[in-house]
Amino acid sequence: MSLTDAAAERITEIIEDSDKPVVGLRVGIKNAGCAGVSYTMDYVETPVAGDDHVNDKGVDVWVDPKATMYLLGTVMDFEAGKMGSSFTFKNPNQTGACGCGESVTLAPADLKAIAEARATA
Repeated sequence: MSLTDAAAERITEIIEDSDKPVVGLRVGIKNAGCAGVSYTMDYVETPVAGDDHVNDKGVDVWVDPKATMYLLGTVMDFEAGKMGSSFTFKNPNQTGACGCGESVTLAPADLKAIAEARATA
């Protein structure tokens, strides 16, 4: 999992503005919506043992181990527009989405394809 500059900047702002001592963000997925799952994000005050840890652009992100196989290769972005702003996920494991954008369908990452791509890179 990686972050765009915009996502890293926004997460840093959120952490700095928090009322509690926060060291990063935890990302996961939960069953929700008509397409299957939605992304979750929570403040991390103390890292959870067993979570996968990513440090990208100076930001610490922990990934719920139940979500790791579904989030491999995902790029987290932050987009601001006239109608609002939100974090978005560009996930190569996404196979579908509901019409309202509240949930997505994810497949586990293809580890064989990832290993083959790394071997040829």
